[in-house]
Amino acid sequence: MKKNIIAMNASIMIGLGSILAAPSVYAESISDLEKQKESIQEKRSGVESNISDTEKKIDSLQDKQMTAEDQIAAIEAKIAESAKKIDAKNAEITQTKKEIEALKEEIKVLKERIAKRNEVLKERALSFQETGGDVNYLEVLFGSSSFGDLVDRVGAVATIAEADRDILKQHELDKKDLEEKQKAVETKLASLEVAKAELLEIQKQQKQQKQEKDALVKKLKQQTEKHEHEKMGLEEEKANLAAQEKAIKSAISLEHQRLAELEAARKKAAAEAKKRAEQEAAQAAAQAASQASESKKQSTSSGYSAKSNSSSAPSTSQPSSNVSSAPAVSSGTFTRPSAGYVSSTMGERWNKQHAGIDIAASGTVPVVAAADGVVSRSYFSSSYGNVIFVTHSIGGQQWTTVYAHLSSRQASEGAVVAKGQQIGIMGNTGHSYGQHLHFELHKGPWNYSKSNAVNPLNYIPN
Repeated sequence: MKKNIIAMNASIMIGLGSILAAPSVYAESISDLEKQKESIQEKRSGVESNISDTEKKIDSLQDKQMTAEDQIAAIEAKIAESAKKIDAKNAEITQTKKEIEALKEEIKVLKERIAKRNEVLKERALSFQETGGDVNYLEVLFGSSSFGDLVDRVGAVATIAEADRDILKQHELDKKDLEEKQKAVETKLASLEVAKAELLEIQKQQKQQKQEKDALVKKLKQQTEKHEHEKMGLEEEKANLAAQEKAIKSAISLEHQRLAELEAARKKAAAEAKKRAEQEAAQAAAQAASQASESKKQSTSSGYSAKSNSSSAPSTSQPSSNVSSAPAVSSGTFTRPSAGYVSSTMGERWNKQHAGIDIAASGTVPVVAAADGVVSRSYFSSSYGNVIFVTHSIGGQQWTTVYAHLSSRQASEGAVVAKGQQIGIMGNTGHSYGQHLHFELHKGPWNYSKSNAVNPLNYIPN
């Protein structure tokens, strides 16, 4: 019984036919399996290198993001400082405008004062014109009644003349002060307006810089998320390759055990055949001697009838599903994995590559292994939901089948499954819309980019 189980497992793993085939055929298959294992190990090494590179990219992007965020913080501080300066300039401009308004009042008063002085000066000038100018002063002097009166009149005339000069002088000073004040406040206001405009331009540039840095941070975050998603996919690919390598190692081990059992059986069969031949030879010699002594007339003859011995290899019948709705096992390399209709084919879908086909059906629908193989992974994925990966080795070629969105899984990692054997129930788990089986077929190992995916409809019955 143990021999039959080992033989069946080996047959499932490598699909090589009867257990009594020549050992050289199996040795060649082991060599193929070893090559597949080495290929998977190389791919794992490459994936690990890609993961390392992706992690470096993520670290670099995060460093750039932190630098950009620090720069944004510095720019925001400058913008705040510029806003304070602009507020201060606005306050100065407001104060200067108030000063201008107050100056306008002063100017108004000053203008009235100047106007009055102008009237006095006009009257004085008119008096000069009417009396001949200085004659007026002479008449005042000559009209004195005494020397004391003359002195008084001379002082009065001098005082009046001095007053006239003071009026003219003050008039000139007031006019000059007016012009200077007007010029000063106008210059100050213009300077404040220029400074404010410069601050506004600086603030505009700072806001533009912040917008650019914000856009850069957004872009860096998007790139980081993209690489993190890629890293997750690479980690998934690494885990699948490790599981497939384990399955191939299990296949090699099973095949070595099968070959050892087969060699032991061959030796035993050879020993038994030799023993039977010796017994038959001895029996034939005795019979010949007996016949020779009975009659010399008859011609001496000896011989024996060899007994035929035929053996047939124990067959490994495929287990049939105990669910009536399971599809019939086809004679091709791959059988249909479930009943139902193809609701979505392989190709472009929702701006992404749909790497397999969807088979939809209602009710309790069993899912079966598309070919003999070993379950390399059986777990829950955020995208695939309940998913089973099966590794197959057919004619020296490695294949991988994927059964996703299952409601339940009935095959664990490392399990040897036969073509048509039930491994789960169709469901709606993971990133799925409605009950269906998402089925992928990869010529080689599964990878994140799904570059080995082939159209299942070219290999399974429709």
